[in-house]
Order: sequence, then structure tokens, then C-alpha cells
Amino acid sequence: MSERTDGGETATVEGTNSRLPSLPGDELKIVGVTFLAVLLFPYLFAEAPVISDLLQGYAGLTTLILIWGIFVMGYDLLHGYTGLLSFGHAAFWGTGGIVAGLLIEYAGIDFPIVLIVAGVVVSLLVAWLIGFLSLRRGGIYFAILTLAFGQMLYFTIFGPLGPITGGEDGLLLEIGGLFGAIPLDAGLPVLTPLGIIPSWLYLLVALITVLSVFVAYRILQSPYGLVFKAIRENEERAEFVGLNVWRYKLMAFILSGGFAGLAGALHTIYAGSASASGFYWIVSGDVVIMSILGGVGTLFGGFLGAGVYLYMSNILITFVGDLWHLLLGVLFVVVVWSFPGGIWGGINAIREKVSTDGGDD
Repeated sequence: MSERTDGGETATVEGTNSRLPSLPGDELKIVGVTFLAVLLFPYLFAEAPVISDLLQGYAGLTTLILIWGIFVMGYDLLHGYTGLLSFGHAAFWGTGGIVAGLLIEYAGIDFPIVLIVAGVVVSLLVAWLIGFLSLRRGGIYFAILTLAFGQMLYFTIFGPLGPITGGEDGLLLEIGGLFGAIPLDAGLPVLTPLGIIPSWLYLLVALITVLSVFVAYRILQSPYGLVFKAIRENEERAEFVGLNVWRYKLMAFILSGGFAGLAGALHTIYAGSASASGFYWIVSGDVVIMSILGGVGTLFGGFLGAGVYLYMSNILITFVGDLWHLLLGVLFVVVVWSFPGGIWGGINAIREKVSTDGGDD
């Protein structure tokens, strides 16, 4: 059985033998491209002369797009690469966010890195528990179980724990600065006036995005990543060659939950608030839509899907009002019909066609 990876190599899992060509240069290229992309993103999104009339003043949205992009990329480790559809990933996004909020509100800890680490650790534990219980069933039963557990957490945070978590209103927070001194919303000298880096918060999120992409790429290029893809293609065959499929699916679930918790903690820092709404099932639906729009089973498609969705829900809505839902639905249908691989898959298909046509000439 063979799979084509994002880097273009062919990775093989045949019996108990595996071959994984992975060069340090590939990792360096991925990190370099990602770093360059997040560095130029604010300028291209909101300041570039060609499109500035449409997007002027929305540079702050770039931070939110990166946060959701991390969430979708982590979700795709489970859905796109392992073939498991979860409707309960809001549980981990919400866990990362509420843990960060509680630490600020009751422990007085407002250092962003500490909040992020705590959110990730607790989200990993919650993902282990929910995955351990849900993965006893497969298919639609697994999806429904994850949804049920997510809603259980939502009503627990909203109801019995409401006096602690703020209930319907949530927690309004004051976030500390970097190194306890630099306000996150402050601009960077020289870079901010040029429209390159909007704020220190964006810089923090951008660096974490680069690190997240690197970690996800290493996972996918590792033997674990090969097994995830083997399970997606043929779970029974993976079992026949002696792989403990349940254990690998649980690990994929835990890793995916960790990325969701990371994004949730970053969102709390970004929004300055945390509430039970982060656990609601609609958040899980949003990440599924973003994943399919961007491209299931791709490393960078999640960022494209998040960008399109958030553009429509935050910018297009000012022009068309609630019709943005209809336009999103139309776009979703067009993408699914025309490019089963999502927007990222469509870009790759066009690029390959252009390359082929050029080669024929």
C-alpha cells in the first residue's frame, strides 16, 4: 500500500516493513515557507495595494485566521489522515480556552506561554478520556459519541459549573503581556507601520503556527503518520499485518485534541474572554466545514478553509448581511462538486495541469 505525501514522496507500508524517505531539507522547506507565509499574510490580506480597498482595517482578523487554522489542521490529523469523523472537537477547543480563562481569573496567572501549555495539557487528558470511551465504536456511532460527550461538557460548564466559569456571560479577562512587560496588542517598531506584523499577539500566534505546522509535518512523516494513513485506506488490512489499530486511532484522537486545545487557549488570549460557548456543537460543525472547504487530508488546506469561512462571516457579512450563510452554502457545494480535494486540492490540480501542459509544449 502506498501513499503520496504533501512533500511529493511515496511512503510505503507493506506488511510489517515501512519505508519513509524524509530529508531534513524537506522539513526546512516546510518551516521556511510557513514562516514566510505568516510573515507576509497581514500585508497581503489587509495592506496590499491591489486589495486594500476591500480589506482595509481588517488586519486583526489575520490572527484569528491563524488560530482557527491550527484548530483545523489538528482536526485534519484525525479526519483527513486517519479517516475518523468527529463531531465533538469543540470539547477540546473549549477545554483549552476555559483552562486558560480559569487560570487568569482565579490563579492570577496571565503569562501567555503558561496559559497555552496548561490548555494543551488538560485538552490532551480530556481527549484521552473521550477517545478511550468513544473509539470502542466506529463509523457514525463514533461521530455521535463524540458529539454527545462534547454536549455533556458544554452543559456541565454552562450549568453546574456556571458559578465558576461565568455561565452564559463567561469570564472577561485581562491578559498579561509578553515577558510580563510587552502588551500583546502593542505594535512592533518599524514592522507594524509597514503593515507587516500587526501586533505582538500576531507575532506570538505566527510563531506558534510555524511550530504547529512543523510538529504536524513530523507526525505525518513519521511511522505513526504512515499508520494513520494505512488505517484510513483499509483498517482491516492494517489489523491483518499486526498493527494495533485501536491504539493508533486513540493516539490520533489525542494528538488532534491537543492541537484543538492549543487553538482554544490562543483564542482566549486573543478574545480576552472564555465561556461555555466554546464547547457548543456549532464550533465542531464550523471546523468540519473549514476542513472540507480547505481540503481534507492536506497540511495547509485548513488555513485556507479557515480564511474563507472567517472572511465571509466577518467581512462579507457587512455587505450582504445574513445572506452570507447562503453564499457559504453555495461555495461549499461548488467546491465539493468541482474539487473533492477542497480549495487546496483544486490549486494543486490546476498547478499540475499547467505544468503538464507546459511540458507538452
